Order: sequence, then C-alpha cells, then structure tokens
Amino acid sequence: MKLLLNALIKYVMGILLVCTMLFLPAWTLFYPGAWLFICLLFVPMLAVGAVLFIKAPSLLEKRLNNKEKEKAQRGVVALSGLMFPVGFVTSALDFRFGWSSVPLWCVAVASVLFLIGYGMYAEVMRENAYLSRTVEVQENQRVIKTGLYGIVRHPMYLATLLMFLPMPLILGSLWGVIPFLIYPVIIVFRIINEEKVLTEGLEGYAEYKAEVKYRLIPFIW
Repeated sequence: MKLLLNALIKYVMGILLVCTMLFLPAWTLFYPGAWLFICLLFVPMLAVGAVLFIKAPSLLEKRLNNKEKEKAQRGVVALSGLMFPVGFVTSALDFRFGWSSVPLWCVAVASVLFLIGYGMYAEVMRENAYLSRTVEVQENQRVIKTGLYGIVRHPMYLATLLMFLPMPLILGSLWGVIPFLIYPVIIVFRIINEEKVLTEGLEGYAEYKAEVKYRLIPFIW
C-alpha cells in the first residue's frame, strides 16, 4: 500500500505540475497541443505503472527513486530539472503569443516518435529488472545483453531522446525546441559517468562494452 500510495501521489503531482507549466503561461485551457501531450504522456504512464505494480513492484520502487548518489549525476539531474520547465513554459508562451506555428503533419510525426520512444522505454524495463533511475551498481546485478541491449548499451537513453526532443513540436512550438537541445549533451555526460561506475563495479561490463560497440545510436556513437 505504501508503494501504491507513493506512485499515485507522484503520478497526480506530475499531472498537476505539467498542467501548471503549460496552461498557466498559455493563460487558457484551450490549448490543444497541451491536451494532446498530456494524453500521450500520462495515459501510457498509468498503464505501465499498473503493470509494474502488479508484476514488478521492486522495479517500480526503483523507478520512483531519483536520489542520485553520484556527485556528477546530481548536476545532470539539475540540468534536466531546469530544461523541462523552461521548455514547457517557452512552448506555452509561444502558443499564447503566436511566435511560431508547427504544421499538423509535423505534430503527427512528433507524436508517433514520442510513442515509439515510450514503447522502447517499456521494452527496456521489461528486459532489465535493474533499471534504476539513479546511477548505481545493485546487489546481485548482472549485465543485460539481450534485446535492445544487444544493439546499443543504453537503449533507455535512446528511448528518452525519442520522447523528449519531439515534446515541443507536440505542443506546437518551434521556440520550445531550443531548451530541449541541451538534452543530448546531458545524456552524453550521464552515459560517460555511468559507464565509468559500471565498469568499475559491475562484473562483466567491460567485456560487454567490447561486444556492443555503440553506446546510444547504432553506427554513430
């Protein structure tokens, strides 16, 4: 019950926070892009959360924990925490004052990419029971090499790129894209530090790096 209550509180608080960052700067509830984004984000989140609560409550508990132990990762989390409100508020102000417009086909493509990223994210959670939100080596943790982990070493971060970068386009804003452009840089720094921690503390990770050459994007990096 404690886990369920914690998950529900964070879910509701997330909805309220996103609504505040979008509808308040837009100064209207008639913001179609915001409603589309909220549905794309929180409806699948509820479904995934319910499945985790029933089938993998320990993984759900890990996903709810965001207290980083690594000093380098705390800075990464802080930058991410700044990126989202700046991007959302900029997108909402863009809608309010009509600074830019995004064609419907672009909104549709961005929505599809977002859902593909969400699907990848869910698949990664299915494959990897050690998928914590914090960078750490867990007790009895082993290297996962199957599925998407056989293609790139950090498929979860690839999934978040597909989710986060299209967000402002779903919201109908071109100016909102600018704050989100920092995210790939954030991810690169996070991966470099995470691989250092895993190589030092997780048995077999050095060999895994030799087997799977690409960190994030196949044939690129």
